[in-house]
Amino acid sequence: MSKIPVTIYAEMTPNPNTMKFVANNYLIDPSATAEFKSQQETKGFSPLADQLFNFPFVKGIYIANNFVSITKDDSLAWDYVLTELRDYIRNFIAEGNIVITEIPEERPAPVAEDKTIDTTNYSPSQFDDAIKDLLDQYVRPAVEGDGGAIEFRNFENGVVTVILKGACSGCPSSTNTLKGGIEQILKQHIPEVTEVIAES
Repeated sequence: MSKIPVTIYAEMTPNPNTMKFVANNYLIDPSATAEFKSQQETKGFSPLADQLFNFPFVKGIYIANNFVSITKDDSLAWDYVLTELRDYIRNFIAEGNIVITEIPEERPAPVAEDKTIDTTNYSPSQFDDAIKDLLDQYVRPAVEGDGGAIEFRNFENGVVTVILKGACSGCPSSTNTLKGGIEQILKQHIPEVTEVIAES
């Protein structure tokens, strides 16, 4: 079986524990994303993510468009594992292996015990479409460029709730992005917005 020509390069993200591995072709349907927090979650969905979790330092995997974002623990510096991971991903794809067999369904966000709002039954607001459009236009391209994703959750009492994925999840600079960037853009266009928060 002939190998598929594949190039993969690694790119830093604002999250020091997450590295973005970019391929020269799509790895997943461009309209879909897949996020895995454990090897158990990959079963039946992503053979590549399943294999990557065999590296003991891998804590999370996010696949979108033409990249795989890998979040590692603090046991090793990227210097020691970057080349190995890049070569592994390249060889996996070059050998014709399937990256994603099925797109996992969106998991409902965990609801903390002390939260009084039930996040499963968010009611739509008249501003939802406008907020989504602004996020798509101004925020999503930059966030995807950093190896992550942002999803609109809801708008209630002036507060926009979003979900951060991939490199953005747990990133030290994500608070600055939320407050300095996203919140400013939304307030500028929709005066009813008072705050943007991320669902943890």
